[in-house]
Amino acid sequence: MSKTILSLSSPFSVCNRLNPLLFYTRRRTISLSSYSRRFRFNRFTTTPIRLLTVAASSENNGVFTSPDIAKSFDFAAEERIYNWWESQGYFKPNFDRGGDPFVISMPPPNVTGSLHMGHAMFVTLEDIMVRYNRMKGRPTLWLPGTDHAGIATQLVVERMLASEGLKRVEMSRDEFTKKVWEWKEKYGGTITNQIKRLGASCDWSREHFTLDEQLSQAVAEAFVRLHEKGLIYQGSYMVNWSPTLQTAVSDLEVEYSEESGYLYHIRYRVAGGSRNDWLTVATTRPETLFGDVALAVNPQDDRYSKYIGQMAIVPLTFGRHVPIISDKHVDIEFGTGVLKISPGHDHNDYLLARKLGLPILNVMNKDGTLNEVAGLYSGLDRFEARKKLWAELEETGLAVKKEPHTLRVPRSQRGGEVIEPLVSKQWFVTMEPLAEKALQAVEKGELTIIPERFEKIYNHWLSNIKDWCISRQLWWGHRIPVWYIDGKDKEEDYIVARNANEALEKAQDKYGKDVEIYQDPDVLDTWFSSALWPFSTLGWPDSSAEDFKKFYPTTMLETGHDILFFWVARMVMMGIEFTGKVPFSYIYLHGLIRDSQGRKMSKTLGNVIDPLDTIKEFGTDALRFTVALGTAGQDLNLSTERLTSNKAFTNKLWNAGKFVLQNLPKENDISAWENILTYKFDTEDSVLNLPLPERWVVSKLHLLIESVSASYDKFFFGEVGREIYDFFWADFADWYIEASKGRLYNSGNGGNSAALMAQAVLLYTFENILKVLHPFMPFVTEELWQALPNRKHDLIVSPWPETQLPRCTSSIKKFENLQTLVRAIRNTRAEYSVEPAKRISASVVASNEVIEYIAEEKEVLALLSRLDLQNLHFMNSSPGMLSTTLCSPWVKRNADQSVHLVAGEGLEAYLPLADMVDISAEVERLSKRLVKMQKEYDGMLAKLNSPKFVEKAPEEVVRAVREKATESEEKITLTKKRLEFLNSNVLISK
Repeated sequence: MSKTILSLSSPFSVCNRLNPLLFYTRRRTISLSSYSRRFRFNRFTTTPIRLLTVAASSENNGVFTSPDIAKSFDFAAEERIYNWWESQGYFKPNFDRGGDPFVISMPPPNVTGSLHMGHAMFVTLEDIMVRYNRMKGRPTLWLPGTDHAGIATQLVVERMLASEGLKRVEMSRDEFTKKVWEWKEKYGGTITNQIKRLGASCDWSREHFTLDEQLSQAVAEAFVRLHEKGLIYQGSYMVNWSPTLQTAVSDLEVEYSEESGYLYHIRYRVAGGSRNDWLTVATTRPETLFGDVALAVNPQDDRYSKYIGQMAIVPLTFGRHVPIISDKHVDIEFGTGVLKISPGHDHNDYLLARKLGLPILNVMNKDGTLNEVAGLYSGLDRFEARKKLWAELEETGLAVKKEPHTLRVPRSQRGGEVIEPLVSKQWFVTMEPLAEKALQAVEKGELTIIPERFEKIYNHWLSNIKDWCISRQLWWGHRIPVWYIDGKDKEEDYIVARNANEALEKAQDKYGKDVEIYQDPDVLDTWFSSALWPFSTLGWPDSSAEDFKKFYPTTMLETGHDILFFWVARMVMMGIEFTGKVPFSYIYLHGLIRDSQGRKMSKTLGNVIDPLDTIKEFGTDALRFTVALGTAGQDLNLSTERLTSNKAFTNKLWNAGKFVLQNLPKENDISAWENILTYKFDTEDSVLNLPLPERWVVSKLHLLIESVSASYDKFFFGEVGREIYDFFWADFADWYIEASKGRLYNSGNGGNSAALMAQAVLLYTFENILKVLHPFMPFVTEELWQALPNRKHDLIVSPWPETQLPRCTSSIKKFENLQTLVRAIRNTRAEYSVEPAKRISASVVASNEVIEYIAEEKEVLALLSRLDLQNLHFMNSSPGMLSTTLCSPWVKRNADQSVHLVAGEGLEAYLPLADMVDISAEVERLSKRLVKMQKEYDGMLAKLNSPKFVEKAPEEVVRAVREKATESEEKITLTKKRLEFLNSNVLISK
């Protein structure tokens, strides 16, 4: 017997998906007068007819739209839905169902901020957590707010004033801060409204601003308590200095960029030496030579060892001498191997000078000009001085050479200017005792960091922590709560108090009633107030505040891994210090969002993706689903292709909802609705009594609910999204919706009862898909939910599905066998280009056990595979092995001229070739194709056999030809086998 055996890995295999959403029915809408939250109905002009229920308040306000009315989900509805949720009070914590509260403090975005993809990431992830726990019945509080962003805001307002011809220095402090508050009131809400656009279900009634009165009181209280414990002190140390803003800035606000510059080689004469005794120093900042206090060489460097202990003369300083010292950390290979030590202007030099007891010499004014230490260069801008200095070095013969060099330049994150390392008098917090408790919190398991690998980074930073510079020379921010005594030494006589009245009282007690005081002009680092955020926003230092008692400690802190040190670790330290408790149980760290090529988004590269533009084009749900599929701590590459794919997912949901809604009973079919509502799927018998496709999809759904619930609890959001996507698309939409059509549109074999059962399963499965997907895609799921009948709750507050629901694993395996058979038949149809609408015959061969459950669903098999139900046969042996008394002549004859499919172990099928293709025409087509392929193959072989081509052509070209030749050879072999098979069938048929 001639036959072809096709496997699922055949190169001709194509998954020929059938469109599950082919049925669309026009309808007219019945007007309704009832305002009760009961059923609402639509009547269709043709069958099937469905029941529609929505919340009365939402319907009357025109909030929701049914899939019957709209072709696709309208993104414009998102804002209406969001405002409706908020108006219903759903964002506030609800204690009706009891349980421990789930609390997240939103990382406060800068009040100057505008929405970017980093915001989209944290808002999405936090909202997923909040919505999931809200549906689980826990009182949920997502507490929002904004940060006053000292440097950023002051810079923005100064620029605004400059455009009006005004300067801050020409105004009083009160006049300037008044202008900032006016700006804040006008523009400060921009970022908040943009965050709402992402679907953030925060309790906006509890929104805070870091300069709110209550939070400002908390800041002062924290400063006073730390000072009372001896943990705050004032001193002169090396800081990052912004010459334009004339303030210290945090490490976080300094970004290093690689830029083209120069390495300047300068001669330093050895004092008392001959004309040939020079040390050549290589430096990128020659203007700092006025601040040199020593030259250092490696003691192992034979070139300079003889000079150790002698003195060198600093160029252009009128003979100032500095010692030549040895230090093993000097890199012999870098530059000339001689290091100039300028501790007033380099972090490493500063540490080295303090270790060796060298003096600190500052040559820079606060505005970036050189001071009197620079002599004739005093008053020159640092970069102007560099040019002039090098010119004079060249004139005096002390310049050796200037060579191109790539510099690592520290620039202000806010203004872009070059940051100057500068020794400055500042306020500091002693961090080591605070860090010790924060380390213990992780060790004891009181704090869990996700992903776990960041624990090592957290521990390393806290174990090597430096004191924190908390003062900033700005006018906008929390004024440092320190007051000085007029006429007294600021170093020795100052008052630390919670407010001016308390400070005056303390001063009068100590210095008499006539004492005059004035407040420190500096403000606190923005991160100082942010470190108090989880508890100051809940009422601290008033530990009796209701919110503090109910919601502290919080549950989760979610943010980017890049601020683990600058913010997260400081919150842990401050929380333990001031409340005695770790401020949250979990830290979830997300990665950065990069472009499709893995590059960081920047205006320079022109690869910035605007979330608001993305929402307009793809919808909020598609954006949220895309950014949520990443892995904790890993950067995510965002591409238009991913967004497009997830927009298609939104449309698929919408069309599936349309199908479900259009195939529910008529509104006046009370009996049908009573029967549908009697179907329950929470007992083992209720599932086992279902037909195979329904038993399969309900079992798969129950497994999905259990799996995604566990993943939600473990914060494996990427896994949750992928599992729901796969179940909805690959199982529900591609398979069950298709299978259900046999029940819905065929009146035989159970007729109406089968349709009711399918309707119940469709409704049950779809509504649970909406539930588990809601935290990811809140808008489209709520819109679809509101269109479904008999809604007792709005989706946002609907109870989460139960876990541990019954499932039948054997039925899953059985239906998978049926799927495998369908795929094999579909692939064969595609291979032979069978018309989609054409029904073909088939003989299915399997064991009696397999035949029993597949034959029972022969209508489903015929529907999904486009088989002729009248000529679909089942048997437990190959037709060729049966005698004519055991099988019909039709089966015996057609088996000899059939394509033999092996769908799986013990499951085969025979598809008559004549049903699928005109054999003679196919032989002719393949013969022509074979001739063409053979000609192309011979041409490639000729090239590869030519030494001239192989030797002279680029290697990648030769490799490509070889690969193509191998592929062509395989195709020729397969085509010959098919021709042989077809020719044998031509002979048989003749």
